[in-house]
Amino acid sequence: MTVNEIRAKYLEFFKARGHAIIPSAPLVPQNDPTTLFTGSGMQPLITYLLGEPHPEGARLTDSQKSFRAEDIDEVGDNRHTTFFEMLGNWSLGDYFKQEQLPWFFEFLTDVIGLDPSNLYVTAFIGDERNGVPRDTEAAELWQNLFARKGVEAKIVPIGSESDGYRLGMQGGRIFYYDAKKNWWSRAGVPENMPAGEPGGPDSEVFYDFGTPHDPRFGAECHPNCDCGRFLEIGNSVFMQYLKQKDGTFALLPKQNVDFGGGLERIAAAAQGNADVFAIDVFADAIALLQQFSDKEYADGRYRKSFRIVADHMRAATFMLGDGVRPSNTERGYVLRRLIRRASQHAQKLGIAAEKREDSMLVRSSIIMLEKYKQHYAELEGEDAYERVTAEIWKEEVQFAHTLEKGMKEFEKIAATGHIEADEVYTLFTTYGFPFEMTLELAQERGLDVDQIGFQKLMEKHRELSRAGSEQKFKGGLADTSERTTRLHTAHHLLLKALQLVLGPAVKQRGSNITQERLRIDFSYGAKLTQEQLARVEEIVNEKMDEELPVVRSTLPKEGAEQLGAEHEFGAKYPDIVSVYSVGPKGATAEVPRFTEAFSIEFCGGPHVSNTAELKGPKGEAVFKIKKEEAVAAGIRRIKAVLE
Repeated sequence: MTVNEIRAKYLEFFKARGHAIIPSAPLVPQNDPTTLFTGSGMQPLITYLLGEPHPEGARLTDSQKSFRAEDIDEVGDNRHTTFFEMLGNWSLGDYFKQEQLPWFFEFLTDVIGLDPSNLYVTAFIGDERNGVPRDTEAAELWQNLFARKGVEAKIVPIGSESDGYRLGMQGGRIFYYDAKKNWWSRAGVPENMPAGEPGGPDSEVFYDFGTPHDPRFGAECHPNCDCGRFLEIGNSVFMQYLKQKDGTFALLPKQNVDFGGGLERIAAAAQGNADVFAIDVFADAIALLQQFSDKEYADGRYRKSFRIVADHMRAATFMLGDGVRPSNTERGYVLRRLIRRASQHAQKLGIAAEKREDSMLVRSSIIMLEKYKQHYAELEGEDAYERVTAEIWKEEVQFAHTLEKGMKEFEKIAATGHIEADEVYTLFTTYGFPFEMTLELAQERGLDVDQIGFQKLMEKHRELSRAGSEQKFKGGLADTSERTTRLHTAHHLLLKALQLVLGPAVKQRGSNITQERLRIDFSYGAKLTQEQLARVEEIVNEKMDEELPVVRSTLPKEGAEQLGAEHEFGAKYPDIVSVYSVGPKGATAEVPRFTEAFSIEFCGGPHVSNTAELKGPKGEAVFKIKKEEAVAAGIRRIKAVLE
């Protein structure tokens, strides 16, 4: 069963059960400054999981494009990928465990055809210290579901992951684990949750490929073992508790279901092959690479390189489709690293190219475009083809020049007779010279490389790169603090003010909002004058002083477009959308008075309820533009604050 077939079957399955199919959000998060990429299915929906009504209703389903940069170095084994699709279904205060677990079990066994005897599940063991009970309801539901398929399902309490390596399977099929494995909240385990934070137990489903246990990972095997025998294919999160001021937990008045299932992993389970790179989207690219490299994927010396090229080219194709371009900062740096790492491994396979049409990176990306264009419109058409392949080839050529410079620097270092850790680090970070290449060249010359020292420097580098991210909510969720909410609403006023001063052709091309400042990227071909900037500031402050209502409405997408509502360039929206309008005075949710509004935008929140709130609790704040600059041809950037 192909990836496209499984995705279609999943969406149709939940549509038949009353779910609205919503489009995937872009890989580049909207109004979320805490993370570079969308890394999970629930990330774009967090405001709705926290109580904001979704315009499509209380039952939703989708397949969300996701990317996790932290997995780049893990790619090469049989299951890690950087880009993936997360199948999702959500209940926003509607159904709960009694519907969710049977539905997912039915989908896996009756629709996909997985043998239930190869499925194992986990549930939350409870947390006595924090007064959260064991999730016996989920375990009993699973036991009954397996019994209907004639499978005995013994329940085994495990506890921690390390306990699993000690206790092993014990003939079980349903396993209780602690909060580190089977609890979800934005702040992590129950004791870390602040008052007012929602959370709840989750229940994971694993597929058993039946491969022998590798004792290097632990004495005994268990579902959460990393030896490769078990692969997690789905996780149902049950948001049912709210942390109280006294540290106890109370039931939420509306309980949510947040399900995420790895599409590629389900496809691997469907074919009974633990190697995720054997599924169709990778297998065709690998077959192409085999043909032109004259090397075999089955040859363990080259398998990692085949996997890296296939994975990285799929991820790069989707990034380019969503507007990311190679650069030395943020998202562009990640994309550049993907393409260059793929280029390095293509060279290992002996398939370097001298022109675009011969590039295996380009050809691999074309395979991905063909595989995915039916479901993702941004990958369809001549424009997408040219945009993706041209950028990949340009980066491949530039990397060849970079390697040439790095080679000269390597020769200087090698001439000293030894290669220190900081020199390897400089080659990698300054010259883009891959560590594996440094190691191979050093070995050819009989030189030692301080690999341990280099890895320590790299770990420090990664920690700096992640600085601050671990203090954010798990999954890179958006900050919904009061200060950020005020700036988010000011962002709406700023966009409209720019259009009034510079002309209606001005369109938003990106945004980033923190507690300290807002940033907007917009289309305009010239530097703004001081007079223009002053007038933009003046308009925003006028609207704050006018104390205009900020009204949320839900409308059909076509109706919102006819009203002229602003929306993100290239973004896909559901058939029913949330629209926020600012003004006029007297406007309400029941009578929004769109034609008199100052601004109207597609947006999911959060916002203040009146522009007067932008001035702060004491009415002292004013809107100030701090910086205006060019970021690309025809694109300007403004950073502004409320101070």
